[in-house]
Amino acid sequence: MLNGNIVKIDCKSPEWSGLKGADWKLGELLDLLGDYTLNLKTDYFGSLVRSILGQQLSVKAAATIWNRTVALCGKISPETVLSLDAERLREAGLSKSKISYIKDLAQKVLDGEILFQEITGLPDQQVIENLTRVKGIGRWTAEMFLIFSLGRPDVFSPDDFGLRRGIKWLYGLDDLPGKVEVREMAENWKPFRTAASLYIWEAINRGLVDGGYKISAR
Repeated sequence: MLNGNIVKIDCKSPEWSGLKGADWKLGELLDLLGDYTLNLKTDYFGSLVRSILGQQLSVKAAATIWNRTVALCGKISPETVLSLDAERLREAGLSKSKISYIKDLAQKVLDGEILFQEITGLPDQQVIENLTRVKGIGRWTAEMFLIFSLGRPDVFSPDDFGLRRGIKWLYGLDDLPGKVEVREMAENWKPFRTAASLYIWEAINRGLVDGGYKISAR
């Protein structure tokens, strides 16, 4: 349930009752984890830059490079990103390709090709189509933006490895499910696929998945 810049899911919310009614396994997970609150990332440009910098890196490595980039820029903005010499960004740990990606994003924002004021009012698919015009922003990055910056309620990313791993754990599957399989499974969670994703990620964050915790069987 979106309230300003906060997404809050509690036992009285439509998401909670809807997911419990649609999927008892997911319902058990909701009961186990309890209420959930997400503070949205409302610095849209900074959020996308951070997503680009973190691609194919560990959480720790991504945080280190982000902090070095912030230290260089002072404030992450299209102007500061474009003003920095590529060599200085390389010294901060950015690859040549990621430098080109964040500079392409910055230029498109300044040129008006990416208008965040307009994007916030577009349907999900149009947001994805707008953002993926930028080099280095694929569908997954755009979907994370929909969830963590815009707070859209019904987003599911079958490309997300963490979600697939969490689903394998939740349902006690022998093998990691494929993208088509998890997309079909997530159909049951409509129109609350964002809430389902957040709880599965939270199970990973709390160590339930790697710790071997099992959702009780009926």
